Amino acid sequence: MFREDTIVAISTPPGEGAIGIVRMSGELSVEIANKIFVQKNRASITTEDHRRMLYGHVYRESSVVDEVLLVPMFAPGTYTREDMVEVHCHGGIVPMTEIVKLILENGASMAEPGEFTKRAFLNGRLDLAQAESIMDLIQAKTPQGFNVAYNQLEGHLSRKVDAVRAALLAAMAQLEVCIDYPEEDIEEMTYAEMTSRFTAAEKSISELLKKSETGRILRDGLSTVIVGKPNVGKSSLLNALLRESRAIVTDIPGTTRDIIEETLNIRGVPIKLVDTAGIRETDDLVEKLGVERSKAFFNSADLVVFVLNAAEALSEEDEKIMGYLRGRRAIVLLNKSDLAPVIDEVNLRESLGEHVPIVKTSLIQEEGIQELEDEIAKMVYGGEVSLSERSLVTNLRHQDALRRAAKSLSEAVESCRVNMPYDFLQVDVKNAYEALGEITGETVENDLITKIFSQFCLGK
Repeated sequence: MFREDTIVAISTPPGEGAIGIVRMSGELSVEIANKIFVQKNRASITTEDHRRMLYGHVYRESSVVDEVLLVPMFAPGTYTREDMVEVHCHGGIVPMTEIVKLILENGASMAEPGEFTKRAFLNGRLDLAQAESIMDLIQAKTPQGFNVAYNQLEGHLSRKVDAVRAALLAAMAQLEVCIDYPEEDIEEMTYAEMTSRFTAAEKSISELLKKSETGRILRDGLSTVIVGKPNVGKSSLLNALLRESRAIVTDIPGTTRDIIEETLNIRGVPIKLVDTAGIRETDDLVEKLGVERSKAFFNSADLVVFVLNAAEALSEEDEKIMGYLRGRRAIVLLNKSDLAPVIDEVNLRESLGEHVPIVKTSLIQEEGIQELEDEIAKMVYGGEVSLSERSLVTNLRHQDALRRAAKSLSEAVESCRVNMPYDFLQVDVKNAYEALGEITGETVENDLITKIFSQFCLGK
C-alpha cells in the first residue's frame, strides 16, 4: 500500500509553457538534487535552504540540461511530510522530460497518479475528505465551487463529522462498560438518554445531507437539457445564455440535429448545458437519431428547460413532453412572448403543477434571461444554503456514508424505543461510527484508498 522509495513526476500540465515543475518526494530527494543540481555559488543543499528558491543549473555529467530554480523542503514541514524537492524549469516537454529521466537514473521511481497526495494522507498531513478536496479544487468550474472545495481542504466538513463520531464513541464506551461489567455498581445510561444522544447525532447528519445535493451540483455541475419542439427557440436560448452565437438559428424546423454541449456559470453554479434536437416525429434518419439522443439526455439531466412557443397552441408533442416533467426538476419557458399569446397560462399551470416555474422570454428581444437565471439559482440553493456555507457535502461517496450512518442511528433509536438489549444498540452505533469514519479515512478499506487516488492527476 505504501511505497517508501523516492518518487518523481511532472506537476504542471503537458505542453508548452513559460515554467514547468518537476516534483520529488522521499528520503533521497535532496541527495538526488545535490547530484544533478549545481548552484551558482557551488554550495550544496542543506537544511538551512528549507523552502528557499535556489538558482543554478541541472547537469547530466558535464552537459547542462536546463537553467532552473530549485526549492528544497525538509520533513515534516512539507506537503507529504517527507523530504521534497521542486525543480522549476523551462516549460517545454523536452527540459521537463530530460530532468525526470535524470532523476530516475539517480534512484527515484515514477510516481503513480495521486501518489503525492496519497502520501500526505497516509502520513497524517490530510484526512481522506481533505485529500479528495484537492482534485475538487483543481477541477472547480466556478468561484463558488472552488470555495466549497477549499473549505473542505481546510477541514470544515471533517470537523463536523469528527464531532459526531466523538459523541458516538463516548456512547459506545459507556455501552461497552455496561455490557462487560453488568454486576458492577456503574451508572447506566437510560434508554431516554441514549435516544437523546442518537437523535442529536442523526440530526447533525441530516443537516449535512439536506445540503448535499447543492454541494454535489457545485462540484460536478448542474446537467441541464433544453428540450422542446423544433423551431421554438432552443438554440436561441443556448446562444442567449452563452452570450455568443454558438448554435445555428433559422426558421427551418429541424436545424439542430445533433447534441450541442457547453459549460457556463450562473450565479456561481456550474451549468453543463445541452441543446438538443427538436422532439417530433420525423422520417429523416439523421434527425430521428438526434431526437433519440435528445430523449436520452432528457432522462439523465438534473434540470430540464422545456421551451414552448407562446404564440402557438399546445401540440401533441408538447403534451407528451409535459407528461415526462412530472416529478422532475424543470423550468418551462414561454418564448416569443413579444407575439400575441395563444397558450392559456392558467391551463398550463394546472397541467404542470405548482412546483414547475414558468418564465416568459422573448429571446429575439433578449428579454427574460435574467429571470431564467434567477430561477435556476433558486432551484439549486433553495433558500436553504448560504453562499458562505463552509461544510457542504459534495462527494457522492460521502453522501452514501452519511445515509448509512443515519440509517444505523435511526435503527438504534427504534431499538431504544422497544428496550432492546445493549448488545443490539452497540451494533447499530458501531455501524454508524464506522460509516462516518469512511469519510475521513479512519475506517476505509485499502482498495478504496487506492481507487480514490488513482483518479488524481499525475504529479498531485
